[in-house]
Amino acid sequence: MPNDPARSAVALAYHERTKHHLKGFAPGPETLDWDSPPAPFRRFAGAPCTRLPLSADGVSTSWGDLGSCEGRASASFDRNSLGALLETSFAITAWKTDGADRWAVRANPSSGNLHPTEVYLVTSGVSGLVDGLHHYAADEHVLELRASGAPFSNAGAEPRVLVGLSSIHWREAWKYGERAFRYCQLDVGHAIAALRYAASALGWSARVVHELSTAQVAEVLGLNRSADFAGVEAEDAECLVELARVEALREPCPNVDWSDGTAWTGRASRVDAHPMYHWPIIEQAARATAAEAKPRTQAVAAPCARFHSELAPSPSAAKSATALLRQRRSAQRFDRAATQPLPSFLRILAALLRPGRVPEDVWGLPPEIQPVVFVHRVDGIEPGSYALLRPGGAGLPQSHSPSGERWTKPTGCPDDIPLVRLVARDTSAALRQVCCGQELARACTFAVAFMAELGPAVQRDPANYRRMHQEAGLLGQILYLESEAEGLRGTGIGCFFDDLDLHLLQLSEHGFCPIYYFVVGVPLIDPRIETEPAYRMSPLATPAIST
Repeated sequence: MPNDPARSAVALAYHERTKHHLKGFAPGPETLDWDSPPAPFRRFAGAPCTRLPLSADGVSTSWGDLGSCEGRASASFDRNSLGALLETSFAITAWKTDGADRWAVRANPSSGNLHPTEVYLVTSGVSGLVDGLHHYAADEHVLELRASGAPFSNAGAEPRVLVGLSSIHWREAWKYGERAFRYCQLDVGHAIAALRYAASALGWSARVVHELSTAQVAEVLGLNRSADFAGVEAEDAECLVELARVEALREPCPNVDWSDGTAWTGRASRVDAHPMYHWPIIEQAARATAAEAKPRTQAVAAPCARFHSELAPSPSAAKSATALLRQRRSAQRFDRAATQPLPSFLRILAALLRPGRVPEDVWGLPPEIQPVVFVHRVDGIEPGSYALLRPGGAGLPQSHSPSGERWTKPTGCPDDIPLVRLVARDTSAALRQVCCGQELARACTFAVAFMAELGPAVQRDPANYRRMHQEAGLLGQILYLESEAEGLRGTGIGCFFDDLDLHLLQLSEHGFCPIYYFVVGVPLIDPRIETEPAYRMSPLATPAIST
């Protein structure tokens, strides 16, 4: 049952144990073998491969239209459109080189660029693909056939697609030790949002399937087939996301039933042949926070609902949505002297306030995360910290005021952006200390701390531990892309001293704790780093995406 005190206690004890403190960091490796990091790509030996086209350039949706399907037809489900979907959500978008070092950049971000998230597709009736279960291999932009056969007992005539996500915890634990489970969940949230943006560009609806348990998701994705993962790192099931053409929206999630006649192929590759450490607490946390099956309570959101605001449109409104999705990068350095225009700042904040709009509409659960905004250098906004009161969520206590005064709204902030001041002073140096001394937290124009009442939520349902981190990651992906649209850059920060910001904001007595940090600013580009194409192969000849 969701209300399981023993499992909740394990999850909360894990969180407490993996806090960073000034007196010491959470348990982690004492050394790293940089010459032999975990393999960034898992493959399934013996699985037949289907090459996908690099077809994202054939999608005509603009960034300004991405949040609304009004007036747009849905693309057909076929190999061409699924190639575009994966190209703009999980594919390699560039290779970077700096001397002898070479690394891949992907559409979806990851803590330390380690990418613990694996991606699967369950397909039925998709032109150009065998019905069954496919694993996406981003290194070659191919689908590996894991199981062939009709997956859905109630598929009907319309093509059906489910996207499954899993985590290989070791990819993060190799570098971050016991805290890695948190980062894996943040990455899942980023991945869900990246998928939702890409689906919207194709005119598709998408929703997380909360009705299934973690064990059921593992069965759907074949992760419970121990022989296929013998001697290699296991994958922990995370979630399924149901895709649908907007004109074919339906209530029930398809029932996946791999019959005895299903043909399975492929053996999982090893990620790290010589692990130097083991962190059993991660698997304990994973078991404690596994989701139980639960009845569907949320309705299908209005497809791609349009958000009305008095704010001027983004300067990237007319640009290609798929091009912007592929240009996402993590900032490495910020210009400490640069300021951010107020309209740009307000547009980014407004994007965190639209639960019925892409990508938040994929989530289907009431908001739990409360953003606190640290303003350093925004034109017209006094430096300090501010609460951004998201609709429908658990906001910070209105009675709280560290200065002893009533909360005030900054001049020039529109009525539909509920931003209220917490601390009226420059917090840039303090935030740098909170974020493990990282200069990005001081040099940014503004930062966001995603806060949550973690204890009560996890006591209600241990699986909320995963969900709250995933929700924070989803919001972080919004900041990534909205920053890019404003000509800025952002990056997530998972290393922070968990309790320091509570002292900074004087929030400790209210039960809120930080889940994730994100910083936005004017990037400084290192000219020594060179960019190479994502894929050396010649693109398959494909027409524009059909609708």
